[in-house]
Amino acid sequence: MISVFYKDGLAEIVKELDKNGVRIYSTGGTQSFIEGLGVKAHAVEDLTGYPSVFGGRVKTLHPKVFGGILYRRENDTDLQQAAQYEIPEIDLVIVDLYPFEQTVATPGATEQDIIEKIDIGGISLIRAAAKNFRDVAIVPSVNQYGYILDLIKNQGGCTTLEQRRHLAAEAFNVSSHYDTAIFNYFNRQEGIPAFKQSFTEQRATPLRYGENPHQAATFYGDLSARFEQLHGKEISYNNMLDMDAAVNLIGEFGTGAEAQPAFVIMKHNNACGVAVRPTLVEAWSDALAGDPVSAFGGVLITNKTVDRATAEKINEIFFEVIMAPGYDDDALAILETKKNRIILKIKDSDAAASGASSLQFRSLLGGVAVQERDSKVGGQDSDMRQVTDKGITDAERADLIFANKIVKHSKSNAIVLAKGGMLLASGIGQTSRVDSLRQAIAKAKSFGFDLRGAVLASDAFFPFADCAEIAHQEGIDTIVQPGGSVRDQDSIDYCNANGMAMVFTGLRHFKH
Repeated sequence: MISVFYKDGLAEIVKELDKNGVRIYSTGGTQSFIEGLGVKAHAVEDLTGYPSVFGGRVKTLHPKVFGGILYRRENDTDLQQAAQYEIPEIDLVIVDLYPFEQTVATPGATEQDIIEKIDIGGISLIRAAAKNFRDVAIVPSVNQYGYILDLIKNQGGCTTLEQRRHLAAEAFNVSSHYDTAIFNYFNRQEGIPAFKQSFTEQRATPLRYGENPHQAATFYGDLSARFEQLHGKEISYNNMLDMDAAVNLIGEFGTGAEAQPAFVIMKHNNACGVAVRPTLVEAWSDALAGDPVSAFGGVLITNKTVDRATAEKINEIFFEVIMAPGYDDDALAILETKKNRIILKIKDSDAAASGASSLQFRSLLGGVAVQERDSKVGGQDSDMRQVTDKGITDAERADLIFANKIVKHSKSNAIVLAKGGMLLASGIGQTSRVDSLRQAIAKAKSFGFDLRGAVLASDAFFPFADCAEIAHQEGIDTIVQPGGSVRDQDSIDYCNANGMAMVFTGLRHFKH
């Protein structure tokens, strides 16, 4: 039984089946395709005695089809009934599913368009054939075409029980993923974030270990869809954590031709170096200057093609991973001089920057919590609300926006200090916002930065005026924060009394 939406790669399978004397049943467009190859295909309608009805909603749902798939070849009663009702023995089912997810993602698709792409006959065929894997081989999607073709060619049209079991596992993988996609669509229609996350149809890749050598780990997904690995060793669990954080942060700085060159150095899921500059080599140099100590062993990402001059500078330090939209040939040759260095080319900068999903999942308390991804950035021009007597200059505004992009992607409590499109230091993951600020100040001073003229970004409001006081003592007189504390006025009053500027964004960016 062959009934598929996608015909690519099907022709060779059909010809091999015909060569082995296999009788083929088919439907509609698939039947026309098969007969166009010069191979006889028997219409399902002739088998069932019913035409395709209700606009194609019912074609294969009939006992002569499902009986042929489901009856047990070793069961005497099943064999007698199959003979009595003239039910054929269907040993191979090749079927795929209507493109539901693609239709949902299509701009302008109506609800009716989407509903009509909920497959009924196809999913039933897949489940029936997979259930009876002891007697039936199921090919549930185009992804298995190569596998079944090899079996037909090399084994004369025969399959082993273990091979059929493998195909059945793939089939239930496909059906689970499909049903999850449909659930997610309807659940979102109810205005509730979908909580069923399926790893189906995703390759399970065992990793060397997890965060630590004593922890086993597996990655479910397809990194090759987003990156091309040009060089280096296998990607580790910890590499992936930093890669994810880096991709999300670099996306804040744009990926198109009009975007200024930006470089991010990520370490333990936090940025230790960020700079935006007219040239890429300048962006790298100033990102590194922000914290050359923490950069050791870090994960690097940029929004521009890496040139030779930049590669020569980068090559001077040890790092684990570099990601970029492209590499000049001479730059790549330089970076490849380190055997284990992981070099990744971002296949789709926009997709990589926006993240694979609009949802984020975290395992906790024996379950899974889901939330919408934080896709907003407080501090854009339209969001800023001046709350102090003193205003801000255009240069300060640009630095406030820059700093707020970084603080959004820093572990809470987070404080970011920046000046001239460069990260000077950040205070991250502290239980007190005051501690975060003091950490950032101490770190900036340790690398010799002059904090006068720097700006400060906070991921959440100031409950007291203490952070404004500490910042002022160091010459930091421009602050961006969400606002929203019952004691906002304390910080505003302190700023007004000391000639400081403060703007509110109204948008908190906690990241735990």
